[in-house]
Order: sequence, then C-alpha cells, then structure tokens
Amino acid sequence: MPQTLLQKTWTAHTVRRLPNGQTQVFVGLHLIHEVTSPQAFDMLRARGWSVKFPERTIATVDHIVPTRDQRRPFGDLMAEDMLAALERNCRAAGIRLLDLSSGSQGIVHVIGPELGLTQPGMTIACGDSHTSTHGAFGALAFGIGTSQVRDVLASQCLAMEPLKVRRIDVRGRLGPGVYAKDVILEIIRRLGVNGGVGYAYEYAGEAIERMSMDERMTVCNMSIEGGARVGYVNPDDTTFDYLRGRQCAPQGEAFERAVAWWRTMRSDPGAAYEDEVAIDAGAIRPTVTWGINPGQSVYVDERLPKPSDAAPADRAALDEALEFMGWHAGDPISGTRIDVAFVGSCTNARLSDLREAARVVRGHRVAPHVRALVVPGSQAVRMAAEREGLDRVFRDAGFDWRGAGCSMCLAMNQDRLEGREICASSSNRNFKGRQGSPTGRTLLMSPAMVAAAAVAGEVVDVRAFSRHDE
Repeated sequence: MPQTLLQKTWTAHTVRRLPNGQTQVFVGLHLIHEVTSPQAFDMLRARGWSVKFPERTIATVDHIVPTRDQRRPFGDLMAEDMLAALERNCRAAGIRLLDLSSGSQGIVHVIGPELGLTQPGMTIACGDSHTSTHGAFGALAFGIGTSQVRDVLASQCLAMEPLKVRRIDVRGRLGPGVYAKDVILEIIRRLGVNGGVGYAYEYAGEAIERMSMDERMTVCNMSIEGGARVGYVNPDDTTFDYLRGRQCAPQGEAFERAVAWWRTMRSDPGAAYEDEVAIDAGAIRPTVTWGINPGQSVYVDERLPKPSDAAPADRAALDEALEFMGWHAGDPISGTRIDVAFVGSCTNARLSDLREAARVVRGHRVAPHVRALVVPGSQAVRMAAEREGLDRVFRDAGFDWRGAGCSMCLAMNQDRLEGREICASSSNRNFKGRQGSPTGRTLLMSPAMVAAAAVAGEVVDVRAFSRHDE
C-alpha cells in the first residue's frame, strides 16, 4: 500500500505502541544548546540517570552568545553561566560540543545541515521550536520541551502522538523578487497559525522542487508558525548533491549506498493524505507581516485589513494587532518607516540569504536613521561570506557585521529593540516582545526585502527598489 514519507520514517523508528495510544519513537539525532539543556541535565542527575547514547547528541551555543564581542568570559553573567554549564555537562557526558573555538559553532538549525548531520529518513529532536527546519532533507524533526530533552538524553526516545499529513502543492514558478520566505508566509496566511495543529506538512510542487536546500529549510523552518508539528520535503537529487562531501555525511561508497536508501524514503505515488492544498506560486508577491503573529501579513503592495471585513471570530485579534502596532485599518504597508533592519536567524542567515541581501545593498548606504546588522547563521557561513567579500559590501553600506548566533531573533543577548522601534526582520516570529522590547514592533520579510528597507528607511517593494532609489 502506498505510504507517505512520514509513515515510512515513523514506522522505521517505532519502538513500541504505548497503552495511551502514543508511539515510542527512537530519535536518530539529538541537538542541544545552552538554553533548554541545563535543566534537563539537572533532572538526569537528580534521578541518577546517565546519557544513553552520547554519540547521538551534538551540542552548540547559539541563543545567548553575544554577536559583537564573543570573548570569554561574556559580559552577561547569565549567558556565561549557561555556556559554562553546557561545557560541564557535555564534558561529563562525553557529548561533542561545537563551541566558539571549534570553527563549527552556529545556530543549531544551520550547523546540523551544513555539517551533514541532518539526513533523509532520520528522526531529529531539539529543544527548540524551529527544529522543523531539518525536514527540508526528508527528515522528521521535532521541537521538544526541556522534560523531553531529559527523556531523549536518558533513553534516546520520545513518546509522541501520531500525526496526520497535509500535502501543500506550490504549483508553478515564483516571480522575480519572490523568495521562499514569501512562500511560507503565504501558506501561513492562507491556512492560519493554528491550521496545522495535529498535522505534518509535506511541501511539494514545482516551486518547492526548484528550490535550493537553503530555500527549503526556510519553508520548513516556519512550519511551526502555522501550527504544524513538523514540515518536510521529499528528498531528491538536490538533497543528495547538498550532502555529498559534508563532514558528517557518509563518504565514498557508503554515500552511494546511503543515497540508494534515501531514494526510497519519500512519499509513494498514490499515497493518501488527510488533506491537500494547492497554491499558485506565480500569484505570490513579496510579503510583509503587519501584526503580532506570522499569519497577519499582506503583500507589500496591499493595504492593512479592516476588522469589519474579517470573519467575526477573527475581528478581536485584528483589533488587538492594529492597536498594538499603532496602525490604522486600510493603511498601506509600503512606506512604513523602520528603525532597525536585521538579517539573521535560523530562518534566513545562510550564505544564499546573505548573498541576496548584499546584492540589494551593494553600492547603497543604509538610511541615516536606521540601525542595521547582519548576523551569519554559523562560523562557516561567516567565513564563506568573508571569502566572497560580502562583509565589505555590508560594512560599506553601513551595516554592522557580527559573529554567529541567534541574535535579535529572540533577543536573549544584547541585540534587542528599544522602546517602540520598528524592525524589518528576516526572522520567524513577530510576537509582542519577541525582539527584546515589550513595545517593540517586528515586520517579518525576506532578507532581500530587509536590505531594501534598510537602504530606503521604510518598507519598500524589492522588485521596484532600483526605481525607488533613483
């Protein structure tokens, strides 16, 4: 009987069915960082438990690491304590730690793929919501809580509810100036921030198949913002070409054997889905969030929605968002003045993202009133960008060029908004207070759109940016 990738991978990693209806699932790769792991290790010690398979866990530091000055000890005592705890825990358990001296440090969802740790047909868990990123490789990747981090450390297993699968077919080709970020914002806008609850999202169609691995990671990264438990893309030659030669991927003849198996770990023709959605890629335009969740977005050439035009159940949320943001219904989003421009995060801080942003800013200067920063997703991305001279492009334009880390995506370090500042951001969440200020305001968009806004000093359509600048 034809099966989906989810069914195949779920079955391959099932240890047993539990009496409560859950499945005990074996976790092939466990990724940890400094924020959600200290308590988990404390819980292990309190019970006298040890780490079951330390070789299946990889650690890095990303959430609290400063991006301007990364010398130890950190100026932030809490950040220093958290990193020191991670170092002690990894040393005691025999877990590999990719720290600031490793040359491989970075955001957990950037380094996993770039090292070749993330592979098709895997189950992956991490104490971070955006673990769904790894589904771009045809893996089932779950964000988990701290108690589940403890469980995986102790048993290498998770107890999980079975999932339904929704196939999202993005048909046709994207137009100029439209990126993977616009695609996933369109999906969330269409299906809602709770539309994926209980589902895995399978992304398919010509637009997805034509995407690079970096672009597929952007789409899968924000699956969680649409309520889905995981998101994935069936592996193909693009996947295999990306993995070939990666440090932790199989090498030589072992790689060819792995590819032969990986080719079987995709949804079969005729597989049944609980739901299917079709989206016209050619109709998608550059997108900007205007509200306080990622589903509240408009095309850059549209106006803000009017609560009176919305379904009764949605009106209160629209009113709340308009009031918090200080907007008026029916206002255009284009022309909105920004104070900060941030290119970074596990959604959009890979080399291709930086190339696109640099292409837009080359030869321009950041508007005088805008504070702009670029934070590469990993040390490897930073070094590759510097070899290409992208750092000089950004610096010449007036951007700060930083070290690798999560930075202003969630503001657990010094990179944060102040007061009512408005930030054009390539990150994944625009919740109240997300970027460090309780009253700060976040507009999510693609890295190219962030770059254009930084130069223009306001939200601008990247497709018309050159004309706008003339």
